[in-house]
This record gives sequence, structure tokens and C-alpha cells, in this order.
Amino acid sequence: MIHIIPKPTDTPGDNSTGMVMDELRRLDVPFAVLDLAAVDPFHLPVEGETIWACGIRQDGVQFELLKALELANHVINSPEAIATCASKVTTTAKLIHAGAPSPDTCFTNDKKIVADFLASHGGRAVYKPVYGFDGNGIYLFESVDQITEAAPYYVQEYVRNDRDYRIFVIGNKAVGAIKRESAHLTHNIHQGGCGCAVEISPEMRAAAESAAAAVGIDYCGVDLLPLEDGGYTVLEVNGTPNWHCMTVPIPRLLAEYLVEQEKLGRQ
Repeated sequence: MIHIIPKPTDTPGDNSTGMVMDELRRLDVPFAVLDLAAVDPFHLPVEGETIWACGIRQDGVQFELLKALELANHVINSPEAIATCASKVTTTAKLIHAGAPSPDTCFTNDKKIVADFLASHGGRAVYKPVYGFDGNGIYLFESVDQITEAAPYYVQEYVRNDRDYRIFVIGNKAVGAIKRESAHLTHNIHQGGCGCAVEISPEMRAAAESAAAAVGIDYCGVDLLPLEDGGYTVLEVNGTPNWHCMTVPIPRLLAEYLVEQEKLGRQ
């Protein structure tokens, strides 16, 4: 059976978990809701099952409980993949190691190294929190004195743009895309960006699918920036993505993927 861990941030008007559960009902597929907070990691409530975690709280406890569940179950997405996506450092390292496109990046405790990086990239770079989300805490800087946060420092080259793209990938296949636009640096919907569905170009597909493969994740949202040469570079990979503004039936596709994985687990 498929066991579902609901997304803690779901609301009646934005219920990602509920959308997928509705599709499972339409497919006449049985499932059960699993309360992650009630799991005893030393006496697991289920074994040999498929577990879908639509989202978890970033409190450390729920991540450890999910890792315990993975000892005896197939967890989607895996805790390792979720942890990778939560860390911009690990994500970027995996992207670069796999040859996936990524902006030039610096990670250090030393502001002098940041200053040297800044100078080598035209005097403008982007500061990002290592464990940030929804575009929070990201800003453009032109002097290390503008960085008031404590070390470590994760900074990337500034890629001039007026938009970005979120590509939804399931089973290493890009299935949907939106363009996000705003008047400021980040274009996240949660930061006031406006999204609209777009076709997936071959260049988008190549960048998004290579990023998903590099991270080793069942499904994700890959954020891309367009480059002047017509290609794309990967900003980040989201392990518990929303699908706002997408016109493709993401909940149905996710439900079908869960059914497929559950059948594979029984073979």
C-alpha cells in the first residue's frame, strides 16, 4: 500500500497532498495517511511499503524519522535526496561533479576569498543562504561589506536575467514548465513573481533532467536561468516542490508514478 505523509504547509486553498490523494481515489488506488510526528523510529509502524513524503518540517526530528522509515520501506523522495536539495552546497557540488550546468560558485568562511571571487566576476555576485527556501535571504552585492550574515558564505556569479523557469521532473523526465517573472532578483511565486505555463524546450529538458539525475531524486522542481547563448544554468533543485501555475496535470502524474513505484516494490 502507498502511505502518504502530508505536507505540513498545506492549506485548504493550496493543498498539494490533497490533490494527489484525490487522483489516487480516481484511480481507485488504496492509500493510508501516515502521521510522521507519531512514528517511533525504533518500532516502525510499517515495513515493506511505499511511502510518499509530500513535505516535512525543517526541524531535524522529522528528517531523522523519515530516515528511520527508509530502513524498511521505499521512501519517495529519499531522505538523502531531500537533504541534498535542502543544502545549496551539496546540490551545487553534485551538479558540477555530474557535469550539469551551474553558475560559478564560491563557498568559504573567509571574506577575502569572497572579495577575490567578487572581483573576478565583474564586481557583482549573489549571496544565498545555504539552507534558504522560497527565495528568502537572497540578494545582489557589490562589496563584501554588504554581507552582514555570519560565515559560511555561499555566493554565486550574477547571471543577468528578468525571468527564470521552474521545470517539474518525474522519474528523470521533464513533464511541465512555467516561466516566472518579476521586477527583482528572485522570481519565486512566494516573492511576488508571476508564473505562466510554457513549453519545455530541448535545452530546458536537457538541463533539468541532467540536474535531477545528478541529485538522484524521484521527482523535483528544477529552477533554471536562461543564458545569452540560448542554454540554461541550474539555480537549484527543489525536493518538495510546488506546481503553481503549471497546466500539465502534475497531481495525476505524481499519483501514477507512486502507483508504478508501489507495483515495482511488490515484484
